[in-house]
Amino acid sequence: MSLPPLDSLPTPAVTTATPSPAPAPGDASCVTRSGSATRLTFLTRPARLVLALLPLLVIGTWAALDRSAWRDGAGRLADADPRWLLAGILFTLLGWVVAACIRQGALPERLPPGLLLASQLAAGAANLVLPSSIGAHAVTLRFLQGRGIPLARATASLALYSLVKPVARIPVLIFFLLALEDTRGLGRLTPDRTTLLSAAGTVALALTAACLLLAVVRPLRRPALDFLRTALTDVRILHTRPGRVLALWGGSAAAPVLQGSVIASVGFSLGLPLSWAQVVFALLLASTAAGAVPAPGGIGPVDAALVFTMVALGAPTGLSTATVIAYRVLTVWIPLIPGTLILSALVHRKVL
Repeated sequence: MSLPPLDSLPTPAVTTATPSPAPAPGDASCVTRSGSATRLTFLTRPARLVLALLPLLVIGTWAALDRSAWRDGAGRLADADPRWLLAGILFTLLGWVVAACIRQGALPERLPPGLLLASQLAAGAANLVLPSSIGAHAVTLRFLQGRGIPLARATASLALYSLVKPVARIPVLIFFLLALEDTRGLGRLTPDRTTLLSAAGTVALALTAACLLLAVVRPLRRPALDFLRTALTDVRILHTRPGRVLALWGGSAAAPVLQGSVIASVGFSLGLPLSWAQVVFALLLASTAAGAVPAPGGIGPVDAALVFTMVALGAPTGLSTATVIAYRVLTVWIPLIPGTLILSALVHRKVL
């Protein structure tokens, strides 16, 4: 028996461990990633703790600086009729629910009702820190992104919310203007020609500046077009759903009526000699005239315009001022503590 030649025998496969290439001296990507992850994990908890406590610090500072206003308002509320104050609290609660309905109506996706309402309470507290509703929009934007809504769609929802509210206010304003029996004092509220020309010039200048900015800065064109495309698509989808239309437009029309009802309830508790329709009309007119002025929560310009409007309708100046101060205490200072605590809790639980 002859042995096969050595060349025909199968050579056993020798497995040799291939050492992994050592990282280059200048390449420490793995170490950097692990170190960065460790640092981010270490810094996440303190950062969230700071963000959770920051609203309380801001509100405490503001309360210390504006203590005379809330003390005066609290004193006024102590002498008011408690039944009308209870009605004002009820209208305030309904206003928060309506605000949540408007937010839902401006978005095709369904949001959890409980968290949506909590986010609006937190947005109300944040709205008192930054002007022009920036704080409320920032909280809502963060909430929507936490629910998985893309940035373009969430931003389009905020833009639709901000556009529909003043548009829906116009027919409500006309309705209450027609409902007024005595319109003799409205002549003082009519803006003169200079004011109208200044307002029109400001709007035209803002639109021109926006168009020039898009024309000159090319990197802004694509995001602007994507935003416009998303917004138009969402508007078309939303207006094919009757529930969304009712929540968006009906809620936007009901919101100022509920807010005016709160002011009327507070005014009636103090003896304000105006009807409910007059108070709601005064709020609609004041918020339309001074709502564009950048102030935290509209406090300041809207308050002054509201006092001026109620005085023009026949209310005493002192009583009108007391009504507005007490209204701010009822709708701002009393809900401020729970709203701030909810904001801190949502940040701590990573909802925002």
